[in-house]
Amino acid sequence: MTNSTTGPFSTLYSQLKSGEISRRSFIERSVGLGMGVGMALMAADAVAQSATPDAPAASAEGVIPAVNTENQTRGEGGELKILQWQAPSQLNGLVATGDKDQLASGPVQESLMVRLADGVLAPQLVTQVPSVANGDLAEDLTSVTFRLKEGVLWSDGEPLTANDVAFTIDWALDEANAVTSYSFYETIDSTEVVDDLTITINFKNPNPTWADAYTGMGSGLVLPKHILEGADQTALDQFRSNPIGTGPYVVESFSANDQVIYVANQNYREATKPYFERVLLKGGGDAQAAARATIQTGEFDYGWNLAVEPELLREMEKADNPGELVTYGGLTIERMNFNFSDPNTEVNGQRSEMNTPHPFLSDLAVRQAIRMGTNRTLMSEQFYFGPVDEPPVQNVLSGIPSMESPNTELVYDPEGAKALLDEAGWVMDGDFRKKDGVELKIVHYTTVSPVRQKIQAVFKQNMADIGIEVEISSVDSAIFFDNAVGNDQNNSHFYQDMNEFASGVGAPPPVAYMIRWYTGEGGREIAQQSNGWAGRNIQRYQNAEYDAIYDAARIEPDPAKSAEMFIQMNDILFNDAAVLPLVRYGSKAGVSKRLNRENLALSGYEFSYWNIANWNVNE
Repeated sequence: MTNSTTGPFSTLYSQLKSGEISRRSFIERSVGLGMGVGMALMAADAVAQSATPDAPAASAEGVIPAVNTENQTRGEGGELKILQWQAPSQLNGLVATGDKDQLASGPVQESLMVRLADGVLAPQLVTQVPSVANGDLAEDLTSVTFRLKEGVLWSDGEPLTANDVAFTIDWALDEANAVTSYSFYETIDSTEVVDDLTITINFKNPNPTWADAYTGMGSGLVLPKHILEGADQTALDQFRSNPIGTGPYVVESFSANDQVIYVANQNYREATKPYFERVLLKGGGDAQAAARATIQTGEFDYGWNLAVEPELLREMEKADNPGELVTYGGLTIERMNFNFSDPNTEVNGQRSEMNTPHPFLSDLAVRQAIRMGTNRTLMSEQFYFGPVDEPPVQNVLSGIPSMESPNTELVYDPEGAKALLDEAGWVMDGDFRKKDGVELKIVHYTTVSPVRQKIQAVFKQNMADIGIEVEISSVDSAIFFDNAVGNDQNNSHFYQDMNEFASGVGAPPPVAYMIRWYTGEGGREIAQQSNGWAGRNIQRYQNAEYDAIYDAARIEPDPAKSAEMFIQMNDILFNDAAVLPLVRYGSKAGVSKRLNRENLALSGYEFSYWNIANWNVNE
């Protein structure tokens, strides 16, 4: 194992072997260096197996926070009020294309495991996290066995079994269901239901990201076979508005793009949970209103995603307020996406068709000039917490130290951008540029948000300075992130020239993040009519070299080689000016001071309400 790693990881490995650090500390710090948890476990197991046979094996799995839940009574906490200003459009997280819907599925639907704030896995519906040491993870990462907890019931009273897990895999692999995390499942070669509570999953190749399909942030939720097997469209639509799950809550009522009311699941597996009898998840408004309603007035207990200018948030914070600002994570990249297809030409009933090039964004010089002419440092300083805490970025893969490319540079040079456009033949015609009758006019599209509208204003002025006209537009996030096939205004259809939103980098190795620029066989990962616009590559970007490295990185178990592959992918995107990353930032929430902060368990690896079964109040 030591022969395949260098630098800081080798030092950690030596410290583990000598006993200077604990197994848990080794795993946590390895993850911090960019190693996948599965690979860190393998390294730790190698040390354990070389130790004395009688030495006790330390657990590498995490523990879900559940402080002061033992003696509480289910439902005694009354109502919990959540303000999620991006309201959900549907509640089946497995087919959601935006965070807002995956968030809202969290109180009902669960994954087999979760990833805690330190990157370590913890069991949720299984008795233990599979590892080489406990025999449930193959040493070569080609198979994994999950052992379900006994006595887990679906909210309608039916038992959860291994057949449900197998069914979920088959359902996800059926392209007609347009599962957004399809790529996690396509690595599977076969499944074997050993008994009612045990399933073995075999992979086609070594799979360093084996855990991603079974955690919440990977959208690896388990579906009920007895509800969805053979379901027609009416039943599928019903499930999208009222899913059957194993989580602590059931849906009492749902108004799409408005609110959800949940009530305690009386079949939940832990008798003292959930503490709150009802949960009101209210949508609408904006991030600033959500901040005021949680931090200043206390009207709501939790306000999600407070994308608000720093000075406004600081003004709201006072010692005697009922709520406070909580920051966490730090692996979210705000980015502008280029549409590589033509959004104004219809081909076979769809615009932005993957093989119809964009009239001017297909020109590398234009994309490079846009990047060079965008003042990302100003955006970091004025709309975020500044270059130290929330820095401007040139790398689309940023925040994982071992995978941060050293080969790129952040540049703001309007004069250089003008020179690029001049050289490429885009000449000034009045205030803006043209070439061969094509105007450099960008339609830029994003969600309604005070911060994003200010970013749009800066971007519009930046582009005007170099001779590019920008028309800015925005739409409510409920529409922007709604994955309905008939919604022509969503980000997946991408019927504009550029759009803007943010994505979390996630747990290393970040296969699920970098898939956004992967084509896949026959263009399968490109959002298009044939896959219900469920492909993660909404930009219609195609690069054979990138695809080849991505395919190799998905199955590379060596952490040093894996890190180098992800740097190579980042550099291809940078050199191709394939995407315009702006700022890397942390998540911000408004939290009532009455809530037990520890049990919120907020992290950059799971959606905010994943641990809502354990949410309670301070004693």
